Amino acid sequence: MSDGNIVHVVGTGTIGEPLIGLLCDAKEDLGIDEVTFYKHSPVLTDRPKVRGLVKRGANLAVREDKTSEFQELGMEPMYEAEEAIKRATVIIDCTPKGTGLMNKEKYYNKYKNKIKGFMAQGSEFGFGKMYAVGINDEAITPKDKFIHIVSCNTHNIAVLIKTLAIGEKNKNNLKEGRFLCIRRANDISQVKSYIPSPQVGSHKDQKMGTHHAVDVFHLYKTLGLDLNVFSSALKLNTQYMHCIWYDLKLDYKINIEEATRKFIDNPRVAVSYKKDANLIFSFGRDHGHYGRLLDQTVIVVPTIHVVNNNEVIGFCFTPQDGNSILSSVTMAERFIYPNDWEERIKCLWPLLSQEV
Repeated sequence: MSDGNIVHVVGTGTIGEPLIGLLCDAKEDLGIDEVTFYKHSPVLTDRPKVRGLVKRGANLAVREDKTSEFQELGMEPMYEAEEAIKRATVIIDCTPKGTGLMNKEKYYNKYKNKIKGFMAQGSEFGFGKMYAVGINDEAITPKDKFIHIVSCNTHNIAVLIKTLAIGEKNKNNLKEGRFLCIRRANDISQVKSYIPSPQVGSHKDQKMGTHHAVDVFHLYKTLGLDLNVFSSALKLNTQYMHCIWYDLKLDYKINIEEATRKFIDNPRVAVSYKKDANLIFSFGRDHGHYGRLLDQTVIVVPTIHVVNNNEVIGFCFTPQDGNSILSSVTMAERFIYPNDWEERIKCLWPLLSQEV
């Protein structure tokens, strides 16, 4: 591994591209010397994206047998793919589901004694210990070299539970949590997988429904907590934002004003009095970093409702992978600067909206 702190991002998709941009823009404050990224396919229509990332200060890595193809399209690689891995201090894998586990077996295990840490995004169950910033920070130990950054909707559900149902010393005040993940069909940067009408999902886990509840259960399991949670999911024919309907039954009394205040007081939660996804989305486009809101969730205040003095119901929107990006940068800093990472990531706090 070369001198300096190098963060290598594998993939330039809906998470990879804005993550690379954020690392480049904040690298001085974060104490990062170099940002490198791997692009798999030489595609002409991706050239503006690659050039934009290089202009921000990131260095391109490609497979050796594809170098000439990239060059013919006007994209100049700085490193060969495996060379970039070997040089890295930290690796963040943002490839599609399943690829991160394949890369772990093929490359990452080979260099695990030289590289400080590895992360994989989203649905890479089994890659390593689950993590979401502000949720289970105390569960991460120096022995954890492989980290699974949970999905954006898992971040959202996790912070709902953290805000209303987890007390001091991680006391579990949740009697029952039910969630409906109303998902967008695809990201605005994607042209595949769009659907013509609402599409309901199946409950593959007999006890907890969809993977969203399963993932948040295992996330909190790292803290020794057993949550009673269940989730369902459906996709809508929209590209704006995921939305979650939540129903949390608590073991203490609460009213609407108290529930609202808890959300407002959480620095990783944004609140909004808007009820339309396009208005929330456009705020992120206009005011977020790289068009992303980095908050864990956007709570729709007018929908907060309390039943029987202990059951909080409402709707919230999920920032488009911004919460996962924030966790990835935070975890990279934990690997590089284990003693002062909390101080270093303060440079990111101004990027949190708190009100949308």
